[in-house]
Amino acid sequence: MDNVLVVGAGMAGLQTVVALRDQGYAGRVTLLGAEPHPPYDRPPLSKEVLAGKTDDTSFEADWDALGVRCLFGRTATGLRAGVVDTDAGPVDYDRLVIATGSRVVNLPGAAGMPGVHVLRTIDDARALRTALVPGAHVVIVGAGWVGAEVATTAAAAGCRTTVVEALHTPLAGPFPDAIGERFVPWYAEAGVELLVNARVDRLEAGAVHLTDGRRLPADAIVVGIGVRPDTEWLADAVARNARGFVEVDDHLATSLPGVYAVGDCVDFPSARYGTRMNVEHWDNALQAPRVLVTNLLGGDLAYDPVPYFWSDQFGRMVQYVGRHAATDELVFRGSAEEAKWTAGWFAGDRLVALLAVARPRDLAQGRKLVQLGTPVDRARFADPENALKSVAL
Repeated sequence: MDNVLVVGAGMAGLQTVVALRDQGYAGRVTLLGAEPHPPYDRPPLSKEVLAGKTDDTSFEADWDALGVRCLFGRTATGLRAGVVDTDAGPVDYDRLVIATGSRVVNLPGAAGMPGVHVLRTIDDARALRTALVPGAHVVIVGAGWVGAEVATTAAAAGCRTTVVEALHTPLAGPFPDAIGERFVPWYAEAGVELLVNARVDRLEAGAVHLTDGRRLPADAIVVGIGVRPDTEWLADAVARNARGFVEVDDHLATSLPGVYAVGDCVDFPSARYGTRMNVEHWDNALQAPRVLVTNLLGGDLAYDPVPYFWSDQFGRMVQYVGRHAATDELVFRGSAEEAKWTAGWFAGDRLVALLAVARPRDLAQGRKLVQLGTPVDRARFADPENALKSVAL
C-alpha cells in the first residue's frame, strides 16, 4: 500500500495530513516530529503561554479518525531515495513531504548558558515563563516580531524589561525607517527600555555585554535574533538555496521525484511577484498544504499566495498583507500620534502591500485591493475617514 511520510509535526505537517484525508487519500500516512508533543499552535507561545493563561496549545485532531501513524520525539537525520533516516532508525516512504520548518538562531556561546532563553517551542515558553516574575530584569536581544511580543508580556508581568537592537529602529529588516520610527514610542509607553544601535559583544550568566562597554545585568536573557530553515538534515538530497531553504517548483515539488516540501523551510517561485520567495508565517503553513496535497495526488495547482501575517505588540494588533519593495511609495493613513493607523505601499497606482495597526477593517478591505491589484486613488487612501472599499479608481 502506498505510504506518504510527512516529516515535521507543526502546523504545515498537520495540515498536510488533514488535507490528505480530506482529499480522499486512503493509503498509509506517517507523521514524524522531533518534539515529543503532538502538533501545537506557535503564535500563542509568546502571549498566552508566557502570560500563564494556558499551558497547552495543541491543535484538536482526531488521530484515530485520521488513521495516522505518529512518530513524535524522533529527529530526521538524513534522506535517501525511499528512506528518511532518524535518530531512532530508518523510516520508509513512497512519497515524502518535508515540513520541518525553522529553528532559532542563537548567539555564540549562548546555548546552555544559565538564564539564557530562546522562544521557538512550547518547552521554551514554559521555561521562560518561570523567569517572568515581578521585579526581575529581563534583557531581550532583538526588536523583531518575537522580541516585541516577549517584551509586551514581560512588561505586563511586572518585569523591568530592556530590549537591545543592533539596528536603528525596531523591525528595520522588513520595514523602512518611517515605519520603524512609529514603533519606538510603544516601548516607552509600556515601560520598556529600548536601546537601538546597540550591538552585543558577548553574554555571560546574568549579564549582556555591549560593544560600547556597557554591561546590562539580567535575571533572564532572551535571544530573539531570527530563525533559519531546519533543513541541514537534507544535505544534498534535494536542491536548497544558499540560505538553506528547500527549492521547490510552483507545485511545491522538490528536485527529488515524489518529494514535496511546504511551510517555513520552502523557497518557491511566484509568478505574481516575479521572484522566488519564502513566507515564514502561520497563514502560509495553513494554506499551502492543501495545494501541495492536490498536486501530490495528481492535480495541477500553482501555489502563488499574497503573504499575510499578524503580531500583537503592546496592546496593538499589527497586520500586514502583500509584498513591498524598497522602490514602492509609502503612504500613511493617520498620524504617528494616533493609536490607530495604516500604511500602504504603491507601485504606480496599485496598492501592493498594507500594514494596519489596530485597524482591522482597513486590513480586511485593503487585502482585497492588494490581492486583486485594483488601481487606487492615493489621495483618498491617505484620508483615514474614507473606507478603503471606496478608494478604488
